[in-house]
Amino acid sequence: MGEQRARRNGPRRSPSMAEVAERAGVSHQTVSRVLNDASLVKEETRLRVQSAIEELGYRRNFAARVLATNRSRRIGMVTAHLALHGPSMIALGVQEAGHREGYDVSLVGLSEFSLEALQSAVDRLYDQAVEAIVVAVAHREAAEMTRSLQLTIPLVTVQGVTAGAPLTAGIDQAAGAELAVGHLLDLGHRKIAHLSGPLDWVEADQRRAGWRRAHERRGLLPGPELDGDWSADSGHAAGLMVADDPDVTAVFAGNDSMALGLLHALHERGRRVPDDISVVGFDDVPESAFYWPALTTVSQDFSELGRRALDLALAAVRGDEQATAEPIEPTLTVRASSAPPSRTS
Repeated sequence: MGEQRARRNGPRRSPSMAEVAERAGVSHQTVSRVLNDASLVKEETRLRVQSAIEELGYRRNFAARVLATNRSRRIGMVTAHLALHGPSMIALGVQEAGHREGYDVSLVGLSEFSLEALQSAVDRLYDQAVEAIVVAVAHREAAEMTRSLQLTIPLVTVQGVTAGAPLTAGIDQAAGAELAVGHLLDLGHRKIAHLSGPLDWVEADQRRAGWRRAHERRGLLPGPELDGDWSADSGHAAGLMVADDPDVTAVFAGNDSMALGLLHALHERGRRVPDDISVVGFDDVPESAFYWPALTTVSQDFSELGRRALDLALAAVRGDEQATAEPIEPTLTVRASSAPPSRTS
């Protein structure tokens, strides 16, 4: 009696695929086709199988799937700095693209990007039998570490990448900066300061290069350069310095968080935006439309970046390890924080 009670109260056994097939009145192969989104199943049959799956609470056995097919349909991803807008949106973009293609994405977020941490993350993903790994790199050191990995599966890099390199996907950061600064130059500004992100980040360096190039194309000298660290606090410190320079009529901030701090400092010092000084950011975070004033900023298509990264990973899994993707062109979203310089500036 005690044994019967123990069995009754013990862990519930997961239903099998055969039980799903029996409940739906179809074959084991039909259930498999439904689970793998095959197109050869009638809609009525698909609905019946899905109903049986829900009723029984069936869950796929990952280990059994790998053994049966030698495919995990799982992609690994390694990234760091998930508290920042860009890295978090890139991770989301890759995950969404993977799910659309019927792949699970295992994400490992790092608190620091060291060779030991990166290797540990890769080992964890190997344990999950991933078919390829996507690494989002931001620092030059991180890019070098990633290139030093000796992997037996394809590796795709996103974020701070070189255009045209195999198995790399990225957004043209320099082109985005040129859009921002070109907009300000078109408005008539001639003393445009730049608040940069930390220059050991590849993207910060690329945005700085775009700021310089926009001036060079017009035969102009750029305004002063200020150092930031992506935070609103560093933007505020830079804004206090900009507020004391009457020659600066516009600032291109390396990201929207720094632009927020910059706006706050300018308001504190009585500098009106955009009447006295225009501000343009980079990233187009969801809150940027609600800054005061609403922020003109560069928008990046992170969903498309995720799709391209995943397409490259799947191409490499199929054997094309020289697959390439064109850099994604960012766009400029013009709002109230930019205007022509006033006559008194």
